[in-house]
Amino acid sequence: MMKGIHEVIVRNNRVQYKFSVRRNLTILRGDSATGKSTLIDLIAQYARDGEKSGIFLRCDKPCVVLSSNVWQMQLTATRDSIVFIDEDNSFAATQEFAACAKASDNYYVIVMRESLPQLPYSVDEIYTLKNKTRGYGQVKRLYTEFEHIYEPESS
Repeated sequence: MMKGIHEVIVRNNRVQYKFSVRRNLTILRGDSATGKSTLIDLIAQYARDGEKSGIFLRCDKPCVVLSSNVWQMQLTATRDSIVFIDEDNSFAATQEFAACAKASDNYYVIVMRESLPQLPYSVDEIYTLKNKTRGYGQVKRLYTEFEHIYEPESS
């Protein structure tokens, strides 16, 4: 059973994402062209091709991407992992997916513009992407971090 905070670092030669997943459900929102789908694509490429993909991925848990046509089969075989779902997968808004997600021991990062009332997520785990560019001359890498949309309540 997954518990605690899991740091994820994903990068290629142009972009780097570094964030922590703290709860079983994290929502990632943001405007077009902020890098949400790029994050999902990088994880999917790494899962498919490993280090040959030119992508670096570090996490203490397996990171997988669910795709719409086979999501149920993939989810049945996925345990103790961080599951990423891009917004073009309409299954994430279904009651069927909500029931499967609640019954699993995975953490989920879902890119979604609209709310998902069937899933019990905390406003403390809704993020947007914040981009920072670093580099010298013409060699630049875009560093991307998760930023809270709503400030978490202090304990």
